Amino acid sequence: MNQPIRLTPPLNDEDVEKLKIGDRILINGIIYTGRDAAHKRLFDLLKVGKNMPFDIKGQIIYYVGPAPAKPGQALGSAGPTTSYRMDAYSPSLIERGLKGMIGKGMRSDAVKEAMKKYKAVYFAATGGAGALLAKRVKKAEIVAYEDLGPEAIRRLVVEDLPVIVVNDVRGNDLYIEGEKKYRRK
Repeated sequence: MNQPIRLTPPLNDEDVEKLKIGDRILINGIIYTGRDAAHKRLFDLLKVGKNMPFDIKGQIIYYVGPAPAKPGQALGSAGPTTSYRMDAYSPSLIERGLKGMIGKGMRSDAVKEAMKKYKAVYFAATGGAGALLAKRVKKAEIVAYEDLGPEAIRRLVVEDLPVIVVNDVRGNDLYIEGEKKYRRK
């Protein structure tokens, strides 16, 4: 089995062009969180030409609404959210420079086309492993939309956050390829 690839955002085109479906990744450094309510607010800002609360260029957004932190933790359980809930907003963010998204489940054709056109990737984190994933978060701070509670946008400092490439810049989809591999003829 190949060694995991280490990535440190912000990412550029060359970083994501090297990745292919099935690659195991360890993310280190700063990533951002955001779910559907925060994505709608970001999308609305873009529609009226306003700046977003953080520079999205080269960044990774983790679709998560973490549980409250226990003493000594940066945040509580932090499992991935189903990604299709962000599909209406993701192409606009990708067009503006978003390079990675972390969640679970399949993405729409529009999101996959935006990833090909603007060079971005989609990673899956293991659903049901939120407590373990939270241990990879060393620091968390709210940067926007505190009124959304768990769905506020946070800046996370992560260390070896494990994900896998599901959609790459060439339009490949690990879920589709995996299904083909095991489909009975």
